[in-house]
Amino acid sequence: MRPVRVVQFDKTAADNWITPWHQDRTIAVAERRDVEGYGPWSVKGGVVHVEPPAELLDGMLTLRLFVDPCGSDQGPVSIALGSHRLGRVPAAEVADRAKAAPELIATGEAGDVLAMRLLALHASGRSRSTSPRRVLHVDYAPEPLPPPLRWAME
Repeated sequence: MRPVRVVQFDKTAADNWITPWHQDRTIAVAERRDVEGYGPWSVKGGVVHVEPPAELLDGMLTLRLFVDPCGSDQGPVSIALGSHRLGRVPAAEVADRAKAAPELIATGEAGDVLAMRLLALHASGRSRSTSPRRVLHVDYAPEPLPPPLRWAME
């Protein structure tokens, strides 16, 4: 496994968002190169992203490193346990499928690491605390992409 994308989440009193139930269904690539089975395309933060086949996402892993302590009042990520086994879930069914699964509220101390699958249904609420909640979210993949696609971090 090698890291293929790093995202820093910094939830503060000034930047305090809600993320509804969803799946991480896109990967960061170096540039748009049309390959069968890959799409639709988007650009997030200046980085090209594409939705790959579900089999690729199923083989990936995300590690979330807690930079700061994260208690239940700091908008932690909630994960619908076992939901990664559902494959791609249609957007209209995500919330119902998440509610049907046991929920893990991922609190932790600075330095803790949470491992999750990309296709796991997850969400987070607003922080009710003035303390920062920083997390490094690192996606790992076991293999290269089919040419001519390349990971953005290559």
